[in-house]
Amino acid sequence: MTQTALSPLLAASTALMRAGRWTTAIDLLQAADPATPTDRLAIAVALAEVTVDQDFSQQTDHAGPALAVLVKALSEIPDPLAEWDLAFLQLRKEYSTALFVNAREAGADLAARAHHLAATAPDESRSGHATFYAGVIADNLQGLANDAFNAYTTALAKGERSNDDLLISLALRHLGDHAHTAGDLPLARTHWERSTELRQKVGHLLGALAQQTLLAVLARDEGNPAAAIALATEVNRWSHQANIPFLQAQTAALLI
Repeated sequence: MTQTALSPLLAASTALMRAGRWTTAIDLLQAADPATPTDRLAIAVALAEVTVDQDFSQQTDHAGPALAVLVKALSEIPDPLAEWDLAFLQLRKEYSTALFVNAREAGADLAARAHHLAATAPDESRSGHATFYAGVIADNLQGLANDAFNAYTTALAKGERSNDDLLISLALRHLGDHAHTAGDLPLARTHWERSTELRQKVGHLLGALAQQTLLAVLARDEGNPAAAIALATEVNRWSHQANIPFLQAQTAALLI
């Protein structure tokens, strides 16, 4: 498989992943027949990313074998960029596991690794994503709101400079949450609406649905329960079709 032929396949797997079609993306990647170790490594990175993303989104546990395949591929053809990507994917997987089992004791180690990845990233986009993870770790595992806010602000700046729409949307989602918690509903709406638009732009189904859930919460808090229920109803339907348990639960709570 030549690099020219591989590029569209990798782009397709990313698009499918963002559309919530993880199984289809995995099937596509596993059906590929890489001709070189370099192609095999690229497919291994993509497969690991899809499975890590699926595990977070659907609370499954598929990433272990895919990460092991990536480790093996790197043993055949060492590559600094792919080695960084592996370390970041391992961080993402361990964070999601800690988050869903409420393992706050993992926070300090994960935070240190996130900061190290941010400092050693090969480009500003990757550094920004690692910085963002330092933020969610601080927020959700360590209870360090100020550290989280600073990380999101830095991640946003890195996303803007690298033109990474997904990173910008992630940072804005969580900065909007801080504004919402502080009672600044207009600022929360500004952040959350822009984050929603960016996620729609890059075809990120889960991200767009998660943002619309927050907009439903915001509509309720702004005194518009009818709008909140209408948004939550549609997101609940989508989240059942895409099998995204945490959005099913969040939107069901808004329909009571």
